Amino acid sequence: MIGRESENPPHPYQGRQLALATKHQKQRVLGPPLRVTVGLELCVPVDLDTDLLGTFSGEVDRQGPPRAVALRKARLGMTATGLPLGLASEGSFGPHPQLVVVPADQELLAFVDDELGFEIVEQMVSTETNFAYHAARKVEDLKDFLTQARFPSHGLVVRPNSGLQPGHLFKGITQFDRLKHAVEDCAAASADGLAHVETDMRAHMNPTRRRVLHELATALGRRLATLCPKCRTPGWGLVELVRGLPCEWCGGETDLVRAEVHGCPRCAYRASHPRSDGLRVASPDNCPWCNP
Repeated sequence: MIGRESENPPHPYQGRQLALATKHQKQRVLGPPLRVTVGLELCVPVDLDTDLLGTFSGEVDRQGPPRAVALRKARLGMTATGLPLGLASEGSFGPHPQLVVVPADQELLAFVDDELGFEIVEQMVSTETNFAYHAARKVEDLKDFLTQARFPSHGLVVRPNSGLQPGHLFKGITQFDRLKHAVEDCAAASADGLAHVETDMRAHMNPTRRRVLHELATALGRRLATLCPKCRTPGWGLVELVRGLPCEWCGGETDLVRAEVHGCPRCAYRASHPRSDGLRVASPDNCPWCNP
């Protein structure tokens, strides 16, 4: 029995507390996957206003690129709780980076371990989003938009179409009467007589985004559960994509991924692996020589 226990020691994070910087109840979707995969327990600091680093509705511009903001947010949570482990997420919504006409949710999770001295940022781009917006003079103009936005299960934000004005910003709208009042108020206050209505992308107002965050937390959990083959640090995973998959006709290099490099977030150890999907050659359609 003693021998078996020594062969399978508990994960380094088993039973540890992890500071999560959020004011939008993200612990409900991020907590379970991290608890199951590595035994982390989330601790949310009280009264930490993460909106100071940026808001979706535009009152506060994001204070830097998403990666930097997420890492800064994680450290704010660590400072507030006194914990050496921190976590924060940051989302961006707009056109898909490849499918321009398709809306996308680009999410990242920043994990910080100040005891071992490393940071991991796990990312995901998903087309599973209700992100949309519409300008309307009255609530009756929003019939099709409300279906697209998945109202009332998903919240809405309303402001004057001509720009933000003090006292004319309504968030977290999930009731039709409140929506009607907000549209009338903001249309009357707008220079063009229109209200700007958009989906509320905050996690506690958006079940679709919560599902994406849960999927991303599961991916981060799997990565943290994987220890470096050399130094046994948690977080072994993908760190680089090597392009140049050969064309099946001419053998020339294409822009498609040829190999995946996995690495440790702490030491310099790296290992290269073929593509995880098994593809070993590229179609001539992707070749700059065979299909210029």
